[in-house]
Amino acid sequence: MHFINNRLIIKKILIIKPSAFGDIVHTLPFLNALKAGYPKAKIDWVVAEGLHTFLEGHPMINRLWIIRKDKWKRLKYLKKTLREIFTLTRGLRKEKYDLAVDLSGILRSGLITFASGAEVKLGFKESDEGSPLFYSHKIIGDMNIHAIDRYLKLASALGCPTDVVAYPFAPFNENPEICKELPEEYVVISPSAGKPANQWPASKFGELASMLLLPSVVISSSADAATAREVVEFSKGRAISIAGRTGLKELIPVIRKASYFITNDTGPMHVAAALNVPVFAIFGPANPVRTGPYDSLCTGAGNHARRGAFDTIHTVIQKSPGCAPCYAQKPCSHWRCMNDLTAQELFDVIRSREMV
Repeated sequence: MHFINNRLIIKKILIIKPSAFGDIVHTLPFLNALKAGYPKAKIDWVVAEGLHTFLEGHPMINRLWIIRKDKWKRLKYLKKTLREIFTLTRGLRKEKYDLAVDLSGILRSGLITFASGAEVKLGFKESDEGSPLFYSHKIIGDMNIHAIDRYLKLASALGCPTDVVAYPFAPFNENPEICKELPEEYVVISPSAGKPANQWPASKFGELASMLLLPSVVISSSADAATAREVVEFSKGRAISIAGRTGLKELIPVIRKASYFITNDTGPMHVAAALNVPVFAIFGPANPVRTGPYDSLCTGAGNHARRGAFDTIHTVIQKSPGCAPCYAQKPCSHWRCMNDLTAQELFDVIRSREMV
């Protein structure tokens, strides 16, 4: 079903997807489809401060509206927050958007969608926190499919072609200073996670690195540099850390040259998947059907693949204690979904894919 009235000419479009990093990577195929469907339209994007650097200079994006959403949550910034929200609302209204699309589906994004004043305000019917109240048009997105396919349902509803899943990255620096320090062949390890419950212990990543034939390059933000150091410490000299030395876009050339990528459920995992670098993703309380590397194979550690044949290049490893996925933010009292997975089991999965 197409929601766009044939009499409505779409000249200006607003995408509302402030965060997180992985979600922004998930949105790139939607952006690609939207630009294909409306090649002459100007597309703007509401994005969180810090993550905006990943989209800067993108040829498909006319303007980035940068919001400081993390500070909006803090009471001490209330006065400044109200002023910023007023300025944002006034600015969005002046743009006279024909279409606003909410891909986040929470109260804040719903309010921004409403504040845009767009003639068509589109989002998912099952979105959270009352956000559908602010949409003029809603579709059922289906929470049992991958986020990328879910977003593309919105593109399809807008009459855009969705037969090709492409990731148009913004122009990025090849990062020659760091790349020349890297081994000729290497594995990338990403031991961080946005939620503590999704983070396999760093010591186990290090133990795994000590078993691999190729050396490992550990990536993380500067805030997680201690986690990266712990991986290196347990790697027996088989890993190096470049934590905090790259921006978001500067991760692309580092990941692109890797032989494969080992990770928790985190944003760089989706960059690797988009680059067709084989991913081994460790999942615990999260649901890989929704947020795993796109088009991946799921396997229980030590078990045969659920789909029978290795017909994709990405692999999800998930111990299932009977309670996963539970979507927990923090580790529970037993945390078996992550603690029970050993470095040897993960090594065996990697070996079964003929990577070692």
